[in-house]
Amino acid sequence: MKPSTSIQDYLKRIYELTENGLPASTNDLARELNVRPASVTGMIQKLAAEKPALVEYQKHQGVTLTSAGKRAALEVIRHHRLLEAWLVQTLGYSWDEVHEEAERLEHVISEDFERRIAAALGNPTRDPHGELIPTADLKMPVDDTTPLSSLRASQSATIQRVVAADPNLLRHLDSLGLTPGIQIEVIEYSEFDNNLTVKVGRKVNVLGLNITTKIFVEIQK
Repeated sequence: MKPSTSIQDYLKRIYELTENGLPASTNDLARELNVRPASVTGMIQKLAAEKPALVEYQKHQGVTLTSAGKRAALEVIRHHRLLEAWLVQTLGYSWDEVHEEAERLEHVISEDFERRIAAALGNPTRDPHGELIPTADLKMPVDDTTPLSSLRASQSATIQRVVAADPNLLRHLDSLGLTPGIQIEVIEYSEFDNNLTVKVGRKVNVLGLNITTKIFVEIQK
């Protein structure tokens, strides 16, 4: 049986929080899902009791996805990112408009609809924000990008993806020309506040960590 919308949301958030290889805490999940920690604990216990179990959970040690939970999470993520690509490429949405629409639609489309979207778009590998789209057999492609925050003066790179759902931030990045596919050059690094002075075309901007930690790049050798 297909997991409920609530379960899908939990699995997706757990996947995102554990991409760094560390368990997700109940407090992190509560913050991400805007629910009480006690509610998170109850849902996690329910997910751990499913047959097959969708998560592994030990009190005070956080939660991780089982193989079954990971597949379920990747299915929702594939739906979401394909929908974002479809909304931009077919319906003319901008990249700052698609997240909420995809959040609503990701739970209701059929697998046949998913396959048709993918085929119509030429089986894209990235969504409008540059995020990798899980494959049809629910494998996440390897991501070899580097956070912009780790670059230093004289390094050049190409923006590959932006990890952000806030439409205001996305519009701001668009106004600065900081979108996937754009080449950038780091002019200066400030060790006191970790700001980067970055050149994009003829524009030069000073970027703080709230931006540079959300942009991931491919460094030019």
